[in-house]
Amino acid sequence: MLQKVAVVGAGNVGATAAQRLAEKNLARTVVLIDVIEGVPQGKALDQYQSGPIEGFDTRVVGTNGYDEASGAELFVVTAGIARKPGMSRDDLVKTNAGIVKSVGEQIKRVAPNAIVVVVSNPLDVMCYVAMRATGFPRERVFGMAGVLDTARYRMFLAEAIGVSVEDIQAMVLGGHGDTMVPLPSYTTVSGIPVTQLISPAKLDAIVDRARNGGAEIVSFLKTGSAYYAPSAAAVQMVEAIALDKKRILPCSAWLTGEFGLRDVFCGVPVKLGRAGLEQIVEIKLSEGEHAALAASADAVRSTMTTLEF
Repeated sequence: MLQKVAVVGAGNVGATAAQRLAEKNLARTVVLIDVIEGVPQGKALDQYQSGPIEGFDTRVVGTNGYDEASGAELFVVTAGIARKPGMSRDDLVKTNAGIVKSVGEQIKRVAPNAIVVVVSNPLDVMCYVAMRATGFPRERVFGMAGVLDTARYRMFLAEAIGVSVEDIQAMVLGGHGDTMVPLPSYTTVSGIPVTQLISPAKLDAIVDRARNGGAEIVSFLKTGSAYYAPSAAAVQMVEAIALDKKRILPCSAWLTGEFGLRDVFCGVPVKLGRAGLEQIVEIKLSEGEHAALAASADAVRSTMTTLEF
C-alpha cells in the first residue's frame, strides 16, 4: 500500500480511477485534483462515503490545487480536453500539451520523487510532455495504453472463441491509436496458439476491431468516450507498482534503442514494480511486427513535431 496517490482530472476517467483505487485499498489517501471548483470535492466526498459499504478505509480528498498532494508517491494524470467539432488534431495536441505541461510542473513542485502514470491523450505524446515538464527519468514517467488495448483485444478474442477472458494471454504494442500493433504470434489460450482456435480471417477482423476499440465506443456515446476500461487499466498499473508485483505489462515507455527505436514514447512490454518502470522486456518480433512497431513510433514522432517547448 502507498501512503498517498493523486489523480489529476476529475472527469469520467479520473473519478472512476479514484474510486477503483480506494476500493482496492492501494493507498491510505487518494487525492482527486481538478481545476473546476467544487467538482473534485463533491466527487471525493461521495466516494469516501461509499467506504463503509464497499469496505475500504482509504481517505478520498478533493481539491483544486496541488498542495494536498504534497509528497504523493504516485500521480495518475488524466487531465485534458476531448477533441471538439472543428478542432484539428494539432489543436488538440497543443491544448492538452499545455495542460499536461502545467500538471507536470506542479507535480515536480509538490512531489519531486513521484511516479507518473499518464492517461491523457494523445497518450504517447503526452508522456513526452510530462517527462519534459517534470524532468523525471523514464523509470518514473510512462503511459497507460497497451493495457487497455490488450484488454479490448483479449475480450474480443474470448467472445469469438467462447472461452473465459482469464485464459487469453495476449499483448498489444505500439502507439495508442490506429497504429497499435497486436501480436497474434504471442497470443495464446491457456498456452494454445490462438491460430489453432480461430481462422486467420476472423483473427484479422478482431485485430482491426481492437485498433478501433475506442472509436467504436465513441460512436455509441456520441458526446463522450470510454472510461470504465481505461480507468481499470490505469489502476492495474498502479496496483503493480503499489504492491511491487513485478508485472509484465505493455506500457508507453521512453525508448533509448530498445527494439531499434530511440527518442520516442511507444508501447512495449515493461516490468512494473515499486520503483516504477523497472525493465523494458525486449521480445523477438517477426519482420512484419517489427516494421509495424517502427511505423507506429514514426506516427508518434510526427505528432511530437507539433509541440513547442
